[in-house]
Amino acid sequence: MSFIAFLILGLIAGALAKLILPGKQGGGIIITMLLGVVGAFLGGFIGGSLLGINMGSTFSWQSILFAVLGALIVLAIYGAVTKRRGSRV
Repeated sequence: MSFIAFLILGLIAGALAKLILPGKQGGGIIITMLLGVVGAFLGGFIGGSLLGINMGSTFSWQSILFAVLGALIVLAIYGAVTKRRGSRV
């Protein structure tokens, strides 16, 4: 998978994860892309290494599914971490 394709997949996965996960998440398109890329990496690791699924091409349904699942996990962790940073006045 090329680097540009990986970024596009991460952006798609991050955007879909923000649509799926309820609540108000902060961050703009850069945070969405970063979370999506980290989630795509995590999802690819889970699908490829732990479950033994062949991820095949860049934009197969399996790679998108696992990228979105990974992005959901990363987005949930990000939301839990940033929720604690509220003002303490």
